[in-house]
Amino acid sequence: MPIRSRAQQWFQGLNHLFFILTSIVTVIPLIYVLSVSLTSDSDIAHYGYSLIPEHITGKAYTYLLQTPKQLINAYVITIIVTVVGTILSLVLTTTVAYVMTRRDYRYHRITTFYVFFTMLFNGGLVPTYMVMTKILHLQDTIFALFLPYGVSAWFAMLMRGFLMGMPFEVVESAKIDGASELRIFAGIIVPLSKPALATVGLFYALGYWNDWWLAMLYISDANLIPLQYLLQSIMSNLEHLTSHMQAGLNINLDQIPGESARMAIAVLAIGPMMFVFPFFQKYIVRGLTLGAVKG
Repeated sequence: MPIRSRAQQWFQGLNHLFFILTSIVTVIPLIYVLSVSLTSDSDIAHYGYSLIPEHITGKAYTYLLQTPKQLINAYVITIIVTVVGTILSLVLTTTVAYVMTRRDYRYHRITTFYVFFTMLFNGGLVPTYMVMTKILHLQDTIFALFLPYGVSAWFAMLMRGFLMGMPFEVVESAKIDGASELRIFAGIIVPLSKPALATVGLFYALGYWNDWWLAMLYISDANLIPLQYLLQSIMSNLEHLTSHMQAGLNINLDQIPGESARMAIAVLAIGPMMFVFPFFQKYIVRGLTLGAVKG
């Protein structure tokens, strides 16, 4: 093992210290959110925010779980939308990016410009809403929760940058061996693109998991309401009740939690993704770095 100089040891120590402090700064707000969600509103008003609650209570979660069937159904809808939407988006994004990198495709430059152009300009909300409801008739269907986000131009360009780093000779040699286009794509391109697929897939999954906008626009059926829109509705109801309390109505503060329920909503919303994220973390930097090799 090579002997490190004193300067290298100091640099490594400062580097470790920097990342330890960064981790602490990142983790403390999460601990605060969890702590406040387990604190009653009266304790928050009396003691303020603290990392360790004076009295631990689950009243906020009890209030949110008064209708567990609705919450479970919202979780199921969100999981279905996240899984199906992420898979569909990865398939569409990868195929579009692959087309843009094929130099033997006559219109690959035009296709690239078209995809890039949509990053700068779009049709707007009204045409999109009319297409979804009047032409495709997807209102109050689960398809309305993921089809509008099927392809992101930004992620398509990111995938293109990654695929451009692959030698085109691999495709040419496969064609000489008689491989079909589908075989080349599924058997060669996709396996070599795992870091980029994991990175883009994680971002897609986060987008689908956190989205409530599409549900607000297109969903009125209670059985199709996703988690984020349900929690956003609960938040709106809590704010409405809080305004009535401030107006002087005789309502017990602890019967209808306010601040603690908001934090409990945040815990319920981000909890599952916090467990999923570490499994994909190692691919993120690698995927983004490889995707920036060529533009």
